[in-house]
Amino acid sequence: MAISARDIARELADRAEAVCRQYLSNGRRQGGYWMVGNVRNEPGRSMFVRLADGPKGPAGKWTDAATGEHGDLIDVIQQARGVNGFTDAMAEARRFLSLPDTVPPDVSRRAKISKAKAGVSDSLRSALHLFAMARPIEGTLAATYLRGRGIVADAPSTTLRFHPECYYRPDSKNPTERWPAMLAAVTDNRRNITGIHRTWLQRDGSDKAPLATPRRAMGHLLGNGVRFGSVNEIMAVGEGIETMLSIRTALPDLPVTACLSAAHLAAFDPPASIRRLYIAHDRDAAGLHARDRLASRLSDSPIEIISLSPRRHDFNDDLCMLGLAGTRDALQTQLAAEDAERLIANTL
Repeated sequence: MAISARDIARELADRAEAVCRQYLSNGRRQGGYWMVGNVRNEPGRSMFVRLADGPKGPAGKWTDAATGEHGDLIDVIQQARGVNGFTDAMAEARRFLSLPDTVPPDVSRRAKISKAKAGVSDSLRSALHLFAMARPIEGTLAATYLRGRGIVADAPSTTLRFHPECYYRPDSKNPTERWPAMLAAVTDNRRNITGIHRTWLQRDGSDKAPLATPRRAMGHLLGNGVRFGSVNEIMAVGEGIETMLSIRTALPDLPVTACLSAAHLAAFDPPASIRRLYIAHDRDAAGLHARDRLASRLSDSPIEIISLSPRRHDFNDDLCMLGLAGTRDALQTQLAAEDAERLIANTL
């Protein structure tokens, strides 16, 4: 049965905070609202989005006190992403919710043929060119940045690279800047690069750069991720690169994949060989929802699902606060017995 626009609006409202974190990332939660500058995701506090149903209105409804504009989360997706019209906004909403496409099969088939004839997209071509221009992270500010977060996991140049002057464009009104950046290759299950994730860094590598959005991705992310280690039958999957590298620092023989956001974690496509999947969620509403949604999507598959819960917000917070031994101990109690024995033994 077709999923109506009303159903999609309700699904978005049920996940209002996750929608705001994805599309209004320059804002922050304050009580029962998400506060941001405006519907185009500019910094500020004049626009507020209700995060739960209440006497003043339903979840997902927003108002901009400065302009009087108001709407729902489909409007947020349309404006924040700059998509053209309601149809494209609905398509983006479906991608966010991991809902099936409703394009008729013959139209979808023609679109695929057209894309194949066109070859690599401009976005992916740019991503591949940027990654090729970068260099391995050893001895660079990217390595300094990771060490500062307690991460000493192996980072092959096929996955992570460093660019000393990566372009950053704040918006259409401001000039392009250049900052050092850590680049990560997003790949599919055949290890084909489908996109690139950029983390702009301080000029001394001590932290992320002081930019409005110091993390951005380009290319095709849905179902894919930034992969570390060779997958056989088990792996761990989660949101951030630093989060998953923290797990790999503690358990070097556990293959991990970073999906880069809660929405993309929910839509992850595991390799066919996987029989046990660890979902390393962040300790917030979006992370918990992504874990549950991914587990639900895979409930009819033969894959065993095990949740990995950090003691703090995410596993990089655990690594920084608890240290390597404390993080390893916290993970060990959550692993399947056979995995715990093998993975922990190989760290001794």
